[in-house]
Amino acid sequence: CVQPSVPPVPNYKLSMSIPEWLQAIQTYMKMLQYNHTGTQFFEIRKTRPLSGLMETAKEMTRESLPIKCLEAVILGIYLTNGQPSVERFPISFKTHFSGNYFHHVVLGIYCNGRYGSLGMSRRSDLMDKPLTYRTLSDLIFEFEDSYKKYLHSVKKVKIGLYVPHEPHSFQPIEWKQLVLNVSKMMRTEVRKELEKFARDMRMKILKPSSAHSLIKERPRGKSLSPRRRQGSPQRRAYRRDKS
Repeated sequence: CVQPSVPPVPNYKLSMSIPEWLQAIQTYMKMLQYNHTGTQFFEIRKTRPLSGLMETAKEMTRESLPIKCLEAVILGIYLTNGQPSVERFPISFKTHFSGNYFHHVVLGIYCNGRYGSLGMSRRSDLMDKPLTYRTLSDLIFEFEDSYKKYLHSVKKVKIGLYVPHEPHSFQPIEWKQLVLNVSKMMRTEVRKELEKFARDMRMKILKPSSAHSLIKERPRGKSLSPRRRQGSPQRRAYRRDKS
């Protein structure tokens, strides 16, 4: 029988510019295709340590199955690891359309003073954006304008912290360090908040909030079972948030 073709995982070459490298990663993701089946092939728990999520990303490259937005973020982190000039951070959107709320996430990219993104979506203009935006707010407003074309109004934007380039890190990803209720804010206000946050991120003065506190709250020197119990409500909460 004929084996389905497996797209080759992109390899960084020294001759490549960073925008070319990001384009190669995005092209690879598009070759995996967007998962329209209604079945999620890979379980992504947002509270897992980075090391565990990177194992899942490795599995994605082996299985070559279609992916959705959250899997694309994890895969994007995995494929850009080891490029210290490329900073990666999650950007989540909550939108409203026709009486329903929708959640979407992309991987924000910051490199050489410019912003862009990697990701997957049913809509071609709600995933990757070229590394050409001078400010984080320019990038966010570009997504907001893209959403308007589909009559979606953006309610909330959540920005996480830079993801460490250490694939064996036990630190979870910080998904929502900044949460903006954009539907209740003027654009000038949103811009001001985003630019202050972006400046703090570049200066690396922000520390994880929810993920960090989750670790700090855990009692030390105790057996593992209470820790597991303490972590489970958060996982359930994430599942609710996704629905």
